[in-house]
Amino acid sequence: MPWIIEMISQYGYLAIFGLLALGLIGLPVPDELLMLFVGYLSSTMVLDFSVSVLVCFIGSITGMLISYTIGLRLGQPVVDKYGKWIGLTPKRFSSVKRWFFRFGNWTVFIAYFVPGLRHVTSYISGISAMSFRKYLVVTVAGALTWSLLFVSIGYFVGSRLSFT
Repeated sequence: MPWIIEMISQYGYLAIFGLLALGLIGLPVPDELLMLFVGYLSSTMVLDFSVSVLVCFIGSITGMLISYTIGLRLGQPVVDKYGKWIGLTPKRFSSVKRWFFRFGNWTVFIAYFVPGLRHVTSYISGISAMSFRKYLVVTVAGALTWSLLFVSIGYFVGSRLSFT
């Protein structure tokens, strides 16, 4: 995680935004650890708590919307062509889409709290052509809850740490 510390020390809130957006697209960024660290930095007054939550929220929304758009525009042809290589046959993906139509709202919301799953649900939302308005409402609720929770945990735990 030293590279994350270096990025935040050089670019501040812009680095937090970019790292979260890239992490939610699916790049290997430790999202929860990043937000816990941001919360810790807020507790030491290096960062502002409210701005940190806002930046984490906007970064996560950005990543999720990019993933949704990629899924919507490119997803189905990619699944049709390459899905069989990862065990995603047309029949299996059809059942995934049916399940997603039934429980998609809750899946997107709950997936924020499950590493790996949150990355996939955005793509599946797009591939399944979930209503953008519905997706946006659920994503905003999930991102706000997720960002506020993890930054707050970092803040409150960080404020109780003493390194002297």
